[in-house]
Amino acid sequence: MDSPTANKDRRRGALLAGGFAHFIHDGFTDCMFVLLPIWAGGFGLSHTQVGFLKMCMSGSMSGMQVPAGLAAERFGERAVLVAGTALVGSGFMLLSLADGFASFAVVLILSGTGCAVQHPLASSIISTAYEGHGRRSALGIYNFAGDLGKVAVPFTVAAIIGVFGWQAGVSLYGAFGLVAAVTIFAVLTRLGLGRREPPEPPQGAAQDSSPAARPLGWGIRDVRGFGLLAAISMIDSSARMGFLTFLPFLLIGKGLDITGMGFALALIFAGGAAGKLVCGLVAERLGILRTVVLTEIATAGLVLALIALPLTAAMATLPLLGIALNGTSSVLYGTVGDFVERRRQARAFGLFYTLGVGAGALAPLAYGMVSDAFGLATALTCLAASVSLTLPLCVMLRPALRAVET
Repeated sequence: MDSPTANKDRRRGALLAGGFAHFIHDGFTDCMFVLLPIWAGGFGLSHTQVGFLKMCMSGSMSGMQVPAGLAAERFGERAVLVAGTALVGSGFMLLSLADGFASFAVVLILSGTGCAVQHPLASSIISTAYEGHGRRSALGIYNFAGDLGKVAVPFTVAAIIGVFGWQAGVSLYGAFGLVAAVTIFAVLTRLGLGRREPPEPPQGAAQDSSPAARPLGWGIRDVRGFGLLAAISMIDSSARMGFLTFLPFLLIGKGLDITGMGFALALIFAGGAAGKLVCGLVAERLGILRTVVLTEIATAGLVLALIALPLTAAMATLPLLGIALNGTSSVLYGTVGDFVERRRQARAFGLFYTLGVGAGALAPLAYGMVSDAFGLATALTCLAASVSLTLPLCVMLRPALRAVET
C-alpha cells in the first residue's frame, strides 16, 4: 500500500501531467480559430469549406475518443496519451507544408486523431487518482489548465504569425508538442501513473459474485443521468464550437485584423478560464442546474448582442461571453465520474467526449452552410436560439444529480 506521502505525490503528478496535456492539446485545437480566417483569405475558402476543415479536425478527434479509451485498457493510459500528443505535434509540423483545401483536410484529420486521446485519458488518470474525495476540484483545475492553453496559445501563435507567417507559427507549436509528449511521459513514468490495468478474470473463472466484481461493460451506473449529461454537453459544445469558428469572421467584418484576432480570442478564453471559478461559486449558492440555466440564457443574449455591437463594444463583451460559454461544461463535467465505475473511467469518458466533441464537430459545417446561404448574422442568430434546448434537459437531470450528491 502506498504511504500517504507517496499517494499525495501521485495525485499531484496526475494533476500536473493531465493539466499540462490539457494545456497543450487545447492549444492545438484552439489556434485553429486563428488559422481558419487566414486560410479563407489566402486560399479563397467559403464558410462551408471553413466549417468542413474545422469538422475534419474535430470529427477525427470525436471519432477516436472511444478507441482511445479502449486502447488505454490494452496498452495503458500513459502510452496512448504520449503517442497521441506526439502525433498531433507531428501533424502540425506537417501542416506547414500543406498548400490548399485538400491537403489541409488530410493533415487536420491526422492531427485530430492525435488530439482525441487527451480528454478521455487525462480525465481518467486524474479521476482515478482522486477517487474517494477531491475529484470534482481536481477535474476543475484540469479544465482550468485547458483554458489557460486556450488563452496563451492562440495569442502566441497569432503574434508569431504576424511576424513570420502562419507556416512558422504551426511549425514552432508542433515542435513544442513533441517536447510536451516527452515531458508527460517522464512525469507519468516516474510516479507509475497510467500503467496498463491487470486483465479482468475470464468469465468462467471463480470470482466474487458481488455487484462490484461483475463484468462492467461500459461501467455506467446511471444510464439516464449519463445520457442527459451527454445531451446537454452536445448542445453546449455545438453552440460553442460553431460560435468560436465564425467569431473571427464576425470581428474581421467589424474591422479587426489578424493580430488583433489573437487578442480577441485571448479575451474570450480568459473569460472562460475565469468562468471556472465564477460558475463554481455561483453553483455553490444557486445549485448546479440553476447555474447552467443562467449560463445558457446569458450565452444566447450575449451572442445576439455581439452581432449588433460595434467593434470596440464587441471586444469589451468577449470576456463576459467567455464566462457564459464555459459555464455549462465547467459545472457539469465533474459529475461524469460519479456515474461511472472505476475500471471503466477511460471508456466512459471517451464515450462522453465523443458525443460532445462529435456534436461540436458537425456544428461549424452546419452553420457555415447557413452562413453561405443566408449570411453570418442569421447563422449566429440560429446558434443563439439553439442553446435553449438545454433548459428542459436540465430539469430532467435534477433527480440524477440529487442521487449522486446524497
